[in-house]
Amino acid sequence: MATSSLKSSAGALAGIRVVDLSRVLGGPYCTQILSDHGAGVLKVEPPMGDETRTWGPPFVEGTASYFLGVNRNKQDIALDLSRPEGREAVLRLLADADVLVENFKTGTMEKWGLGFEDVLRVRFPRLIHCRVSGFGADGPLGGAPGYDAVAQAMGGLMSINGDPASGPTRIGIPIVDMTTGLNAVIGILLALAERQRSGLGQFVEATLFDTAVGLLHPHAANWFVNGQVPVLAGSGHPNVVPYDKFVTRSGEVFLGIGNDGQFRKFCEFCGVPELAADPRYASNGERNRNRVALRASIENLLADRDAAELCEALLKAGVPAGPVNQLPQVLQHPHTLHREMVVEFENGQRGLGIPVKLSRTPGSVHAPAPTLGQHTREVLLALGYSTTQVDDLFERGIALSR
Repeated sequence: MATSSLKSSAGALAGIRVVDLSRVLGGPYCTQILSDHGAGVLKVEPPMGDETRTWGPPFVEGTASYFLGVNRNKQDIALDLSRPEGREAVLRLLADADVLVENFKTGTMEKWGLGFEDVLRVRFPRLIHCRVSGFGADGPLGGAPGYDAVAQAMGGLMSINGDPASGPTRIGIPIVDMTTGLNAVIGILLALAERQRSGLGQFVEATLFDTAVGLLHPHAANWFVNGQVPVLAGSGHPNVVPYDKFVTRSGEVFLGIGNDGQFRKFCEFCGVPELAADPRYASNGERNRNRVALRASIENLLADRDAAELCEALLKAGVPAGPVNQLPQVLQHPHTLHREMVVEFENGQRGLGIPVKLSRTPGSVHAPAPTLGQHTREVLLALGYSTTQVDDLFERGIALSR
């Protein structure tokens, strides 16, 4: 399978140094995005490693694919931050850092003498400290641990996902974790932009709970207006019709018809222009009120069609439509490969490409996820530790290299 070649580009964030103390998904996804766009990211793992290294199978040489998917382009050192010597090494790292990312339990950094307000802000006034947490530090749920599925449940996302038969259903990807990572990136970039004016860093917070609630559009907007609790509607849209999944002879397709003009084009394509002229369907509001009858008509129109041919023809006709693809179909699709959304490393590992394209300073994928402690020795030596001191840290289990 053809994949994009690895590129060498300085990137939009070239020169930005990031110390990544985070684990699992939200924080590492955030720092991978920063590293894809040129930031130098140093991942600091505990000696036992980020737990997602064990989240398999599948594994590649003992490391789970889960870890490999969100930790490329990074250097890696292993330090025991529960011990003073490990924390001292982190403080040395922060002397030249622009950004610190962590997702420890609320209060951990303060307990270790690394709190932002009392220590880091004073010692490193230009440092941007980004914390990813479940619920934030204060409020009724402040300090509680957070997990993606729990945030999906508590934040209302499960209540709007699924159908009457399935009941509320977890979204099949860790959408809250990953979107929290995206929010963290946004916050860091905002803080970096503001620092150009003030010369000062600041504390950036992205929480799973806030992110889940922030994803509730348009359901929250609807509820603010009409007070009606959303019902489970499967793949259908609460506001736009037809915006749903339909069965064809060879598979399922999704019609994303967002306006009256597209609906007229769809009806003309299907040879039933009179359907668009029907007063029950002449506007989106009327189609919404008569969605059950309209769905039955569309099902009849599509029942004998081939899914792939139908969607290709509809797209050419200006009607948004796509087949409901399985993962292999997506990752092997010619457009996926054309957009360089699959990359392959020299060691044969493959991963997803970079979704944000910049014309002058594009991102690049240049190194697979590191092994645990792969760069510990060279980083510590660069920080001014002597060979004897580094060996001592290894012997005492404060640092680790593999």
